[in-house]
Amino acid sequence: MTDKLIEKIIHKPINEQLAILANEFMGKIVFSTSFGQEDQVITDLIFKNNIDIKVFSLDTGRLFEETYKVLQRTRQKYEKPIQVYFPEHKQVEKLMTEKGPYSFYESVEDRKECCRIRKVVPLTKALAGMDCWITGLRAEQSEGRKDLPLITWDEHFKIYKFNPLKDWNLEQVIGYLKTNQVPYNPLHDKGFVSIGCSPCTRAIQPDEDIRRGRWWWEDNTKKECGLHEK
Repeated sequence: MTDKLIEKIIHKPINEQLAILANEFMGKIVFSTSFGQEDQVITDLIFKNNIDIKVFSLDTGRLFEETYKVLQRTRQKYEKPIQVYFPEHKQVEKLMTEKGPYSFYESVEDRKECCRIRKVVPLTKALAGMDCWITGLRAEQSEGRKDLPLITWDEHFKIYKFNPLKDWNLEQVIGYLKTNQVPYNPLHDKGFVSIGCSPCTRAIQPDEDIRRGRWWWEDNTKKECGLHEK
């Protein structure tokens, strides 16, 4: 199935790829956005071409104020709905009560517990009943993603995953945003490349690896939160 899907979309512009997959997985295809640079490229392609793909986001409760403003500006520009999913409040209450607001600094296990509660659980809800999940992943984002496929089967979530920007570099992403006047997070102009929860994200220096901005207190071999294996 994966090979057949790739054959249908290979060498086509991304907007055509998205339209083909929207037809292939009619009503069961979604795009998850965190309002980062890559995600805003895909959101623009979906919305301005009126492609029938549901766009959703995860509100962990720890996002930057700037991220919420990008959400608002995106809604205003395209006048399209963006579904927002929240963590299960009882799980968050239990975590905060038992371990406090910064348990994720204590160990990789504690950090992954927080990510599971605030991100993986609501993502599981968002993907329920869906057959195809579109992401903004790029191959150059980390060593673990260098062999990122165009389409793959995500065994954990039991869903096809489409990575349309896999071969794009950061310059292409930024160029697209500027050319098409797409709303983007101003934190990107301050050295923030990958933007997640505010306590877990920092700006990076020009010579630092992209992933050093996320969970910087951990080594690079553990820099995933459970949403993506790569």
